[in-house]
Amino acid sequence: MEKITTVLFDLDGTLLPMDQDLFVKSYFKRLAEKMAPRGYDPEGLIKAVWGGTAAMVQNDGRATNEEVFWDFFSNVYGEKALKDIPVFQEFYEVEFQEARQVCGHNPLAARSVALCRELGLRRVLATNPLFPSIATESRMRWAGVSPEDFEYYTTYENSVHCKPNPDYYRDILAHCGLRPQECLMVGNDVSEDMITETLGMKVFLLTDCLINKEGRDLSGYPRGGFEDLISYLEKLR
Repeated sequence: MEKITTVLFDLDGTLLPMDQDLFVKSYFKRLAEKMAPRGYDPEGLIKAVWGGTAAMVQNDGRATNEEVFWDFFSNVYGEKALKDIPVFQEFYEVEFQEARQVCGHNPLAARSVALCRELGLRRVLATNPLFPSIATESRMRWAGVSPEDFEYYTTYENSVHCKPNPDYYRDILAHCGLRPQECLMVGNDVSEDMITETLGMKVFLLTDCLINKEGRDLSGYPRGGFEDLISYLEKLR
């Protein structure tokens, strides 16, 4: 077996424990409250954000996810939307931070990342790049890790694909000069994270906040909680 040199970590539901539905509800509620005084009807706004998210997920690499999102969003709201980008930015700096209240925290998440550093392993944060960097960096800190813990992390500014598209992972491999056989992907979503196996990566399914929408058989995956992950990483010594 090829030696693992690099660990890719998912963020939401992996390093940062969360109930995704609860998080999205909290996030959208605050966004709607922030933008209502600027003339955005809450229902229409949330529908447009979901539409922009779907456009990013379907991105075929023609533009960054950021460009794809704002292209969709400004088609709904016109030029006004682009003028309001600084207000959305301010939302992520201020109100978005309150969504931390609905997320969990597990000190073993930071321990797992630190262990990888101790073992001399490269670390990449492979979080679905649907958010601006400010929101991604905030969620890292909520999880007890920092941007400096990773040589690369994906955001909507620097990415042109999304999970579960294998090209999202191919982009990371190309950016970091990696071969899939030397990588381990750690994630909680069977369809979005374990797809890396099809590229030749090793995988570890973190089951604390498991997402298995398609009800797949999990018996073939190394899996478990953070204690199990740490034991698995220790064997890479």
